[in-house]
Amino acid sequence: MVIARIGLSAGEPAGIGPDLCLLLAAQPLPTPVQLVVAADRNLMQQRAHQLGLPYPFADFDPSAYPLPLHALGPTPPPLLWHHPCAAPVKPGVLNPANSPYVLHCLDSLVEACVSGRLQALVTAPVQKSVIEQAGIPFTGHTEYLAARLGVERVVMMLVGGGLRVALSTTHLPLRQVPDALTRPLLDQVLDILAHDLRQRFHLAHPRILVAGLNPHAGESGHLGREEIDVIIPALQAARARGIDVVGPLPADTLFVPALLQGADAVLAQYHDQGLPVLKMQSFGSGVNVTLGLPIIRTSVDHGTALDRAGTGRVDQGSLQAALTLALELAH
Repeated sequence: MVIARIGLSAGEPAGIGPDLCLLLAAQPLPTPVQLVVAADRNLMQQRAHQLGLPYPFADFDPSAYPLPLHALGPTPPPLLWHHPCAAPVKPGVLNPANSPYVLHCLDSLVEACVSGRLQALVTAPVQKSVIEQAGIPFTGHTEYLAARLGVERVVMMLVGGGLRVALSTTHLPLRQVPDALTRPLLDQVLDILAHDLRQRFHLAHPRILVAGLNPHAGESGHLGREEIDVIIPALQAARARGIDVVGPLPADTLFVPALLQGADAVLAQYHDQGLPVLKMQSFGSGVNVTLGLPIIRTSVDHGTALDRAGTGRVDQGSLQAALTLALELAH
C-alpha cells in the first residue's frame, strides 16, 4: 500500500537537481512512496542518457489525481509531471530564460500539496543568481514559499547529525542582521519553532537553546546590547507562554555536548552562526525544513554544483534524507 505521494521539484535544470531525481527514482525506496517529479521530460531523458541511467518515469496526469493511496499497489512507478523548459539545457551552463520554468515547476507542486493531491514537497537546489538575472526577485525557496502561500513568517531549520538548528534570520547580508532582529520577529520565530516541534516532530515539551547575537552573548552589554534590549525580553515572554527556552547562550560554546544533551533544537540568530556546525556534522545528509507553512516542505542542504551536473559525480544522500524526513512529517 502506498503511504504517501511526494512532490519533488528538480530545481535548476543546469545543475545536479535532475541527476539527483534520476538517481533517487532509479532505486528502491525504503517505504511505499510514489514520487512525482516536476521537470522537463526531454531534459530528464537527455540527462538519463548522459548518466547511463534508465528513464524510470511514467507520465503524471494531474487531472487524474487525487487517487486513493492504495490504488497503485506496493511498488508504484515514479511519475514525471512535464513542464517544458523555455530553452535547451546544457549541464553546468546557466540560462536565465529557464528561470520561469524553475518557478513554474515549484508552483505546480505547491498547488498540488495545498489541494491534497500530494502529501509533501521536496525541493532540489535552485540557483538564486540566475533567477534574479531573469528579473524575478528571489532570495531563496524559504522566502518564496512563504510569499506564495501567503504566510507572514516562516522559519528555516536544518536537521542532521543529531541536531536541529533553526534560524531567526535567513538570507541577509551580515550588516543587516542586527536591525532585522526585532522583538516581534523573535516572538514569531519562537512560536513557530515550538509549535512545529510539537505538531510536526511530535515533541510534547521541546527544549530550545537560543544563541546570543554578539560574542559572549553580549557580555552584559559590553559587546552589544541586542541581548539585553531584544533577545532576553523575547525569551522571558516565551517562557510566560509556556515555551521552554534556554539562553541567550554564547554561540561559540552553545554546541558543546553538555549543553546539547536534553535539548531538542537550537535557535541561531543568523545563517552562518549555526549552520557551519550542523553541516560539519552532517554535510551530504542534512535536510532543510521550512517551518510555519501549511504544507510540508523539505530540501537538500547543498547547492546546484554546476560543475558536477551530468558527470555522475553526485551523492543523493541529502535528497534521500529529505525524502525520508518528508515522509516522517507527513505521518
